[in-house]
Amino acid sequence: MTASHEFELIEWIQTRCPVPPHDLLSIGDDAAVVPPQLDKELLLATDMLMEGTHFTFPPATPELAGRKALAVNLSDIAAMGGVPHSALVSLALPRNRGPEFAKAVMQGLIDLAQEFRTEIIGGDTNSWDGPLVINVALMGTASRTHSIKRSNARAGDWIFVTGDLGGSLTSHHLTFTPRVKEAAILKETVSLHAMIDVSDGLASDLQHILNESGVGAVIQSHQIPISQCLSTELSHAERLQKALSDGEDFELLFTVSPEDGQRLLDQNPLPIPLTHIGEITGEQGAKLQQPDGSMTALESTGWKHQF
Repeated sequence: MTASHEFELIEWIQTRCPVPPHDLLSIGDDAAVVPPQLDKELLLATDMLMEGTHFTFPPATPELAGRKALAVNLSDIAAMGGVPHSALVSLALPRNRGPEFAKAVMQGLIDLAQEFRTEIIGGDTNSWDGPLVINVALMGTASRTHSIKRSNARAGDWIFVTGDLGGSLTSHHLTFTPRVKEAAILKETVSLHAMIDVSDGLASDLQHILNESGVGAVIQSHQIPISQCLSTELSHAERLQKALSDGEDFELLFTVSPEDGQRLLDQNPLPIPLTHIGEITGEQGAKLQQPDGSMTALESTGWKHQF
């Protein structure tokens, strides 16, 4: 973009972002100012999304690409039991698509930010001859010492997942709802031991919890909530594998004590399904148990960036 176009885009973004609270310095200066909150932990998350890897045009629209760039970061804050606060947005914009394309990308992002009461407080804009690249750095807060980490799963814990899994790339990876509100409800209802969002696939993301906590797990294959979006032409084994490894579902995977787990089963406090899929064990490694009782190793399948 030319310098005038860049400044015009920034001014356009300013007109569409709410006036920040009096204690927050936002777009218009060399740096944003976020005052510290003494009783809070500051959570920081960032993700870079690239055209051709995380979305393509079509089926994505510019608005959905922008929306997803913020949504994946909101999902990370939710997984920590936090509340989103403010975001920095950086764009590498294709020169050949013009200013209206750039505005559409930002509009999708701004709309989701407003839905989750998140301030857009700054960022950077660049142009080049490559595809669209969006980077969002999101700040959130959690009560001091009360953020939920991956490292506190305990032997005997029950493992739960929200929603259903699989088929995201053909159905909802551009339109999923970050589980910020659901995480807040769970945090108020039970004592969450460990939590992660399912971005790379259930089998892979579960392994992150197990590695950080130094524990193992047994997952019940027949209890995994398989998405109805998956083709009925696939065999059950194929649909199960997709639920385990497709990724980009952005549901919450978490562990709680058996007592809290039973409380969640007796009365689900969420507006979405909540499923008990297995237990944490003291013996390291993940296993998948079939209905007949036989067990196999649960391989850490799922998305991995290759370098």
